[in-house]
Amino acid sequence: MINPAAAERFLMCSPEHFEVSYVINPWMAGNVVDRALAAQQWTALATLLGAVATVEHINGAAGIPDMVFTANAGVVLGTACVLSRFRVAERQGEEVHFERWFTSHGFDVLTLPRDLHFEGAGDALLDRYQSLLWLGYGHRSDPACAPIVADWLGIETQPLRLVNDRFYHLDTCFCPLAGGYLLYYPAAFDIVSQAVIESRVPAGHRIVVTDVDAFAFACNAVNCGRHLFLNKASPTLVDQLHGYGFEVTQTPLTEYLKSGGSAKCLTLKVTETSNERAALCAGGSRDFAGIPARNDHQLLA
Repeated sequence: MINPAAAERFLMCSPEHFEVSYVINPWMAGNVVDRALAAQQWTALATLLGAVATVEHINGAAGIPDMVFTANAGVVLGTACVLSRFRVAERQGEEVHFERWFTSHGFDVLTLPRDLHFEGAGDALLDRYQSLLWLGYGHRSDPACAPIVADWLGIETQPLRLVNDRFYHLDTCFCPLAGGYLLYYPAAFDIVSQAVIESRVPAGHRIVVTDVDAFAFACNAVNCGRHLFLNKASPTLVDQLHGYGFEVTQTPLTEYLKSGGSAKCLTLKVTETSNERAALCAGGSRDFAGIPARNDHQLLA
């Protein structure tokens, strides 16, 4: 789905092989996927995202049902891609398919040792204001990845410890937004990590979600400029996001929640750069798709 007017590109995987055929997180237990509905929901998300960005496709593979969650393929910065090393055997078959796609599309693919687990942009999320990579650990990715990924990508990496097994990847409970905002669920993190987040993101730019929104995967959102695509959000959260300048589009992804994923899990942004702060500040306090940019000097004074 090529959008010639769009600057951003996202990778999505066709869902014809998606199902819940094993249990590797608490969401999956006892679930059966309606494949026809899953296909409709995937297409709806791809169409909505395709209106503001280019959606690239990779074909799924039989017997690898979670390949549809492309966020876990790797983390991209510029032309570099750190390929995932999945912790669970059920997902390790995805690696060769994603490596082939990245290589064929001109990325420099970097591979970690087999015994070092790292689950891509499910656990490694770029801040949208500062040159910083947030890295979640505790369930899937190893904290020892942080200094290696930091060195390879040339970016500061901040580890955050996840402590709730319902939020097993960082992107299930933590979503950096344009303008330096952060949508997140503090209860998914240990006390130390909560303090780190609070020290690095000013209070006026932290958007804390309720239990209800967190369990509806509101934080597992796709952000493209002022646009935010997610499964479901409460009216209160939608109003709050509107107040910060975001246009919120809710698109049901109930079949993917059965596997512990939602909008962000189904996408991987492959046009990532670390210079968004420069773009934000170039025109003063407002410069990125109409989203108010963060001013740490004013907020912390």
